[in-house]
Amino acid sequence: MTPTRDQAWETLTKYTTSESLLRHARAVEASTASYAAQFDGDEEVWRVAALLHDFDYEIHPTLDKHPQDGAPILREEGYPEEIVETVLSHAEHLGLPRDTPLKKALFACDELSGFIHACALVRPTGLDGLEPKSVRKKLKQPSFAAGVHREDVYKGAEELGVDLDAHIKHVVAALQPIASELGLPG
Repeated sequence: MTPTRDQAWETLTKYTTSESLLRHARAVEASTASYAAQFDGDEEVWRVAALLHDFDYEIHPTLDKHPQDGAPILREEGYPEEIVETVLSHAEHLGLPRDTPLKKALFACDELSGFIHACALVRPTGLDGLEPKSVRKKLKQPSFAAGVHREDVYKGAEELGVDLDAHIKHVVAALQPIASELGLPG
């Protein structure tokens, strides 16, 4: 089965009701998919993996269960192993190799998308005019968006082989077209 974005959205919304988690999934989808062409990836597959990366978080909110206990659900629903392995690889605690551009992009975009969303929420202009310098400054404030793992932001850009400032700009640009869906101005 070659999964579609619509099928992934259906799976996601079957297991996820939290508006904040759905917004996070959309943000990670947009930012991950925006890298597909650069790495000769199938954008639809990249969207599917990104949408599903936290699909089980509401039912498995702890590291001893997420995302590993969600993997059998994805397999039962017929998702290919490429998607399942990509979802598993985004979890740093599992120590799985991120050996494909898709796995690297998903990991690189996950925490950063959430962090940029948090930065935009506290700005009257949202994403408009949000510069890497401002994002990096907020990254140095441990109390701001405290749930974001800073080390994953830095490691993600490094593994993807992109400069952090360029990565921040790329993710901001990817999120701008869906700003209203993320509850942001614009």
